[in-house]
Amino acid sequence: MTVTLIEEVVLLDADDRPIGRAPKASVHGAATARHLAFSCHVFDDAGRLLVTRRALAKQAWPGVWTNSFCGHPAPAETLIHAIRRRGEFELGLELDDLEPVLPFFHYRAVDASGIVENELCPVYTARTRSTPEPHPNEVMEIAWVEPERLAAAIDGAPWAFSPWLVLQARLLPFLSGSSEPRVLAS
Repeated sequence: MTVTLIEEVVLLDADDRPIGRAPKASVHGAATARHLAFSCHVFDDAGRLLVTRRALAKQAWPGVWTNSFCGHPAPAETLIHAIRRRGEFELGLELDDLEPVLPFFHYRAVDASGIVENELCPVYTARTRSTPEPHPNEVMEIAWVEPERLAAAIDGAPWAFSPWLVLQARLLPFLSGSSEPRVLAS
């Protein structure tokens, strides 16, 4: 007998308070409900940042380069547990030194197919000594890059990257070239 698990996300109100749950597959569409997610930027011991290219089978933003990985905590799951779980699943990584760097980051973006992301998406950094083993349904390519080289690439070709990475790069000191986060223009 095969058991199929339905991945659920935490739905949020306009003040980012949990108001329910829904199957993940049902909340990413043309009218995406606001929900809880996370992003993680993984560094190695040399200070390089792991970036990934999303698999072509991904529903939203297939084939674009992005941060190390993203995901959604399940209802009643802590963010730290969800980040560790997703890092292991997508990239086979064991993570150390998880730190929140943008705990209240949120964004709304629409991809070329009309899929909407509408997320409260706390951003974390982590370190690893593991060798990435990308899950082919999630990640089609990886690269370890110097943060300043990634920042230059994002500035030069923002259309080649996920919208959340472009927005995060403006705010994260290791990608903005500043010790202080940059303020997004309205």
